[in-house]
Amino acid sequence: MQTNNKLKINIGPQHPSTHGVLRFVLELDGEIIKSCEPVIGYLHRGMEKMAESRTYLQYLPTVDRVDYLGGFFNSYAFCNAVENLAQIEVSKRSRYIRVLTLEMNRLSSHLLWLGSYLLDMGATSPLFYTLRDREVLLSLFEELTGQRLMYNYYTFGGVRHDVWADWLKKVADFVEIMPRKIQDYEDIITNNPIFATRTKDIGILSKHKALQYSITGPNLRASGIDLDSRKDANNLIYDELDFETKIAHSGDSFDRYMVRIEEMRECLKIISQCVNWLMGNEGDVISPVKQPTLKVPEGEFISNVEAPRGICSCYVKSDGSGKPYRVKWRTGSYYAVQLLPKLLEGTFYPDMMAIFGSLDVIAPEVDR
Repeated sequence: MQTNNKLKINIGPQHPSTHGVLRFVLELDGEIIKSCEPVIGYLHRGMEKMAESRTYLQYLPTVDRVDYLGGFFNSYAFCNAVENLAQIEVSKRSRYIRVLTLEMNRLSSHLLWLGSYLLDMGATSPLFYTLRDREVLLSLFEELTGQRLMYNYYTFGGVRHDVWADWLKKVADFVEIMPRKIQDYEDIITNNPIFATRTKDIGILSKHKALQYSITGPNLRASGIDLDSRKDANNLIYDELDFETKIAHSGDSFDRYMVRIEEMRECLKIISQCVNWLMGNEGDVISPVKQPTLKVPEGEFISNVEAPRGICSCYVKSDGSGKPYRVKWRTGSYYAVQLLPKLLEGTFYPDMMAIFGSLDVIAPEVDR
């Protein structure tokens, strides 16, 4: 539709570059984006309302689908909320296994983001490289949990079964070769003049705007704000591990790329430390809690976890029965989509995917 020399166009909901079923209504003046209206809801599955009609155990397998690229994070957020309400203890070995699988999941998510981001901007080869390396992680997840994408591995008070030495050895072998792979990505991408031109000083997110829009995760840290909830996760064992929070200061699309590249290296450091601890220590991982008949005392709790796309929060309210009274999810992608109208205003139309892709939005997190 064209009015007064301005053109309104739809991006999506079928467009392959929108990272899921999402629609944008753009108003263009030539090649300049004058306004952007995100239209969400195409993927809505009632994840929050569904919890009210299921027991805690029945709801648990579904939470991986809040973010199907980071299922371990959703499972942890829900389990942790229930564990705090029901005062369920989690063994140290279980906590190490959880951190190990969380960081492997973060790495696999970042790998898919990187490949698809470059594909959005016309580069084909990086996708094949990242999928090649991600396939190793998915095979390890499949061997551990029986699933490649939605794992349902965590339980209230522990994990479904212990890890074993041969599997840990495979993880250690992967960690040993992966730094060279990440360097290969950088050799192809970081100093590529086309990539630099399309991302540097494009889609700048200031500190003030990031805080104003409640942005978290790598998108926030790329704007110079040192906020990583892993540093405060006293219910996990991050405080026993040596890793750094990576930040940048320009807040542009290039910095968001660099923060995630550096985060991948930090993931490997954490994974290696967890593998070493698990190989040298023993303990129980199976929870004594009777999962099918679990009743949670009356109360409410908000659980937070540093997920790949920002802080994932799960609010659980219990009325003392065997079913949640209320469950609410807060996810990073929802707030990133909310930010787009401000980031895209006044930019060139071809820059849209360079900006949107740098935010690492996944549609199931938006609609839930």
